[in-house]
Amino acid sequence: MTVPLLQVQNVVRHYAMGGLFGRGHRAVDDVTFEVGSGRPEILAIIGESGSGKTTMARLILGTVAPSAGSIRFKGVDTATLRGRRARLDFMRQVQPIFQNPFEAFNPLKRLDRYLFMTARHFAGATDAAAEQAHAERALRQVGLSLAEARGRFPHELSGGQLQRVAIARALIASPSLLVADEPVSMVDASLRTSIVSLFRTLRDELGVSIIYITHDLATAYTISDRVVIMRRGQVVEAGDARSVLDHPQHPYSIELKSAVLAPEVACDPVARPQISTHTE
Repeated sequence: MTVPLLQVQNVVRHYAMGGLFGRGHRAVDDVTFEVGSGRPEILAIIGESGSGKTTMARLILGTVAPSAGSIRFKGVDTATLRGRRARLDFMRQVQPIFQNPFEAFNPLKRLDRYLFMTARHFAGATDAAAEQAHAERALRQVGLSLAEARGRFPHELSGGQLQRVAIARALIASPSLLVADEPVSMVDASLRTSIVSLFRTLRDELGVSIIYITHDLATAYTISDRVVIMRRGQVVEAGDARSVLDHPQHPYSIELKSAVLAPEVACDPVARPQISTHTE
C-alpha cells in the first residue's frame, strides 16, 4: 500500500480568546485530507478570508502545531521531528511559496545571495561554482536565468519575475512538496496565468506535489487535480477538482462558484506553458 506524501488527520488548531474563561476560536476544525497518494498532484485549498486555509498552511509547514490530530509527512508524524537535522530535512522537502514576493526578500539584499545560501544549506553546495550551478538550474526551471537575477535587488524585478525567483529558490532544495499560499494574489492579473501554469509544469516535469491555497476558483479550476473547500475552519466539500467545481453540492461551494467562477473561465483552461528564458 502506497503511503501518501502528506496525511492531515482530524487536525484542529484552537486559539484562546477573551481571557481565561473565553470560549476560544477553532481556526481549523477537524480537517482531514491527503496529498500525493501514488503520484504527484496539485491540491487546491479554497476559501475566503477567515476560512482557515492560511492556518492550514502554517500547520503543514510546522510554524504552528496542531491542538489535536496529526500531520504525517511520508508516514512520519511531524510532531515527532526532533533535533536540527530532522527539522532541516523536513524543511528541505517541504518548501513554502508566500503570497507577496516583495515581503519574502529583504529589500537590501541581492537576490543571488538568497539562491546561493539555499544551495549551501539545502543542496549541499560546497563552493561558488556549485552554488551558481544550482541557482542556474532552478532559475531555468521557472523561465529565468542567473544572469537576470545576479546582483539584482528585489525592487529591480517585476512582481511576476520576483515570484518566479521565490519558486526557484524553493526548487533548489529539490522538495517533494510546495505549499503555495495565495501565490498570485499580489501579481498583476496579466501574469497570473503564467505563474499558476508553471505549477502544473513543475508537477508534470519535476514530480513535485503542490498545495495551492487560494480564494480564486478560476485558477484552482485550471490547474488542480483535487480541491478542498473550507469555511470557518471546516472542510465543507472535497474531491476531484472538475467534479466539485462543475457540480458543487454544498451551499457554500455553490455560492463561491456563482460569485467567482465565470462560465467562460470554466470553458477555457490554461494552456500548458513552455519552460524558457523569457521574462515578463
